[in-house]
Amino acid sequence: MPLRDDVSTGLRLARSLWRSRITRRRLARITPTMSRPAPGTVQIAVYFADAEVNLYQIRQWYGPLADLATTWPVTIISRSPAAALTLFDESPVPVVYARQVADLEQFIADQDLRVVLYVNQNSRNFQMMRYSRMWHVFINHGESDKMYMTTNQFKAYDYSLVAGQAALDRLRRKLWDYDLEKRAIPIGRPQTDHLEGVPPFPADDRVVVLYAPTWEGDRAAASYGSIVSHGLAAVRALVATGRHRVIYRPHPRSGVVDADYKAANDEIMRMLTAENLRDPSAHHVVDTGAELGWQLRVADVAITDISAMVYDRLATGRPIIVTRPVHDDALVDLDGFLGDADWLDAAEATSVVDVVTRVLVSTESQERLQSWVRHHFGDTTAGAATQRFRAAIEHLMGEWETHAALHPATSDDAGDHALSDLPVANTITPADDDDETIIRRV
Repeated sequence: MPLRDDVSTGLRLARSLWRSRITRRRLARITPTMSRPAPGTVQIAVYFADAEVNLYQIRQWYGPLADLATTWPVTIISRSPAAALTLFDESPVPVVYARQVADLEQFIADQDLRVVLYVNQNSRNFQMMRYSRMWHVFINHGESDKMYMTTNQFKAYDYSLVAGQAALDRLRRKLWDYDLEKRAIPIGRPQTDHLEGVPPFPADDRVVVLYAPTWEGDRAAASYGSIVSHGLAAVRALVATGRHRVIYRPHPRSGVVDADYKAANDEIMRMLTAENLRDPSAHHVVDTGAELGWQLRVADVAITDISAMVYDRLATGRPIIVTRPVHDDALVDLDGFLGDADWLDAAEATSVVDVVTRVLVSTESQERLQSWVRHHFGDTTAGAATQRFRAAIEHLMGEWETHAALHPATSDDAGDHALSDLPVANTITPADDDDETIIRRV
């Protein structure tokens, strides 16, 4: 067994390195043809060190970033070859590929960076955060009640842009000695102002149900995924009515850890495809695309796990059902919306049609929902959150001007030291274009 494991690990590593090499060659061919921002023009950057599999974390910010770029030039800094190639194709704002720290240093030296935004907690963020003469701002990739939302890593950033009062309450309960009034700025959910795309089915009298589960997680405390425990039975029940249309949007990492989870995910996709062949009017959707917008907008009801998707949907103010984790160690914060949500237990999965009907017709359920929408996101009037995002950035730009005037730049600023001045260590960092890891010197 150990020998087989070693061989399997070696093969995965070899495939990862080969894919990375091919991707870097493609980049080497096209990068010279890509236009780069003129020196001194970029004041705001989004730092994305992750691999292509996690691009969903930055895609949801495309709309707000494009809007922001009409006032301040915005650039995405990508550290992964495969992610950079995709971003080159689809990002609405310029993208700079900085594989090596030397590339990153050159970009920083060429530009007038004042605000750097981060959508996740990748450990490689610290390769950017060592620069001191700019604000480092955590904007996250979605509101949720996962333990991720109260990690002590919030303290590493100068500021965090959070959704609303619920986020402030959550951070106040969990973080010691954290200056919320100064460092956490509520902006609502600006992504909701940019829910674009056209549904691939006609409007009719079917009840549209969005089922958007998260992945299985890599440890017991993060086992929120429902595809095995709830999903198969629930989708089967919805399909059987002939009155419901299912939009199935699995997390892009579904099945990367658990073979049973992958098998259940595949079975749901086969089930929906087979039903569409049997009844072409069903128009069930297997949605594995990058775009998230129309799905949230057109669904009459959404069923989702404890994840950022709960709050993506909540921000629309439309009915939502949350699956209750079956693993005893999966942490559930019941102090906020989840303590008052409409839940779906695994034992109820076969009766999901009744649960869907109840949340659609219940006045009490809708009133509770709207109360939590306001608590989590504040004013959800169209365009309000985007304006709050812009106002937060304007505030940070003004703060930068104030502090830059008080602290003129000097040649020995800590942020100006090259990484070569820091200790060299062997570290494990994400591979360039998939979820494997490789050991390299940084």
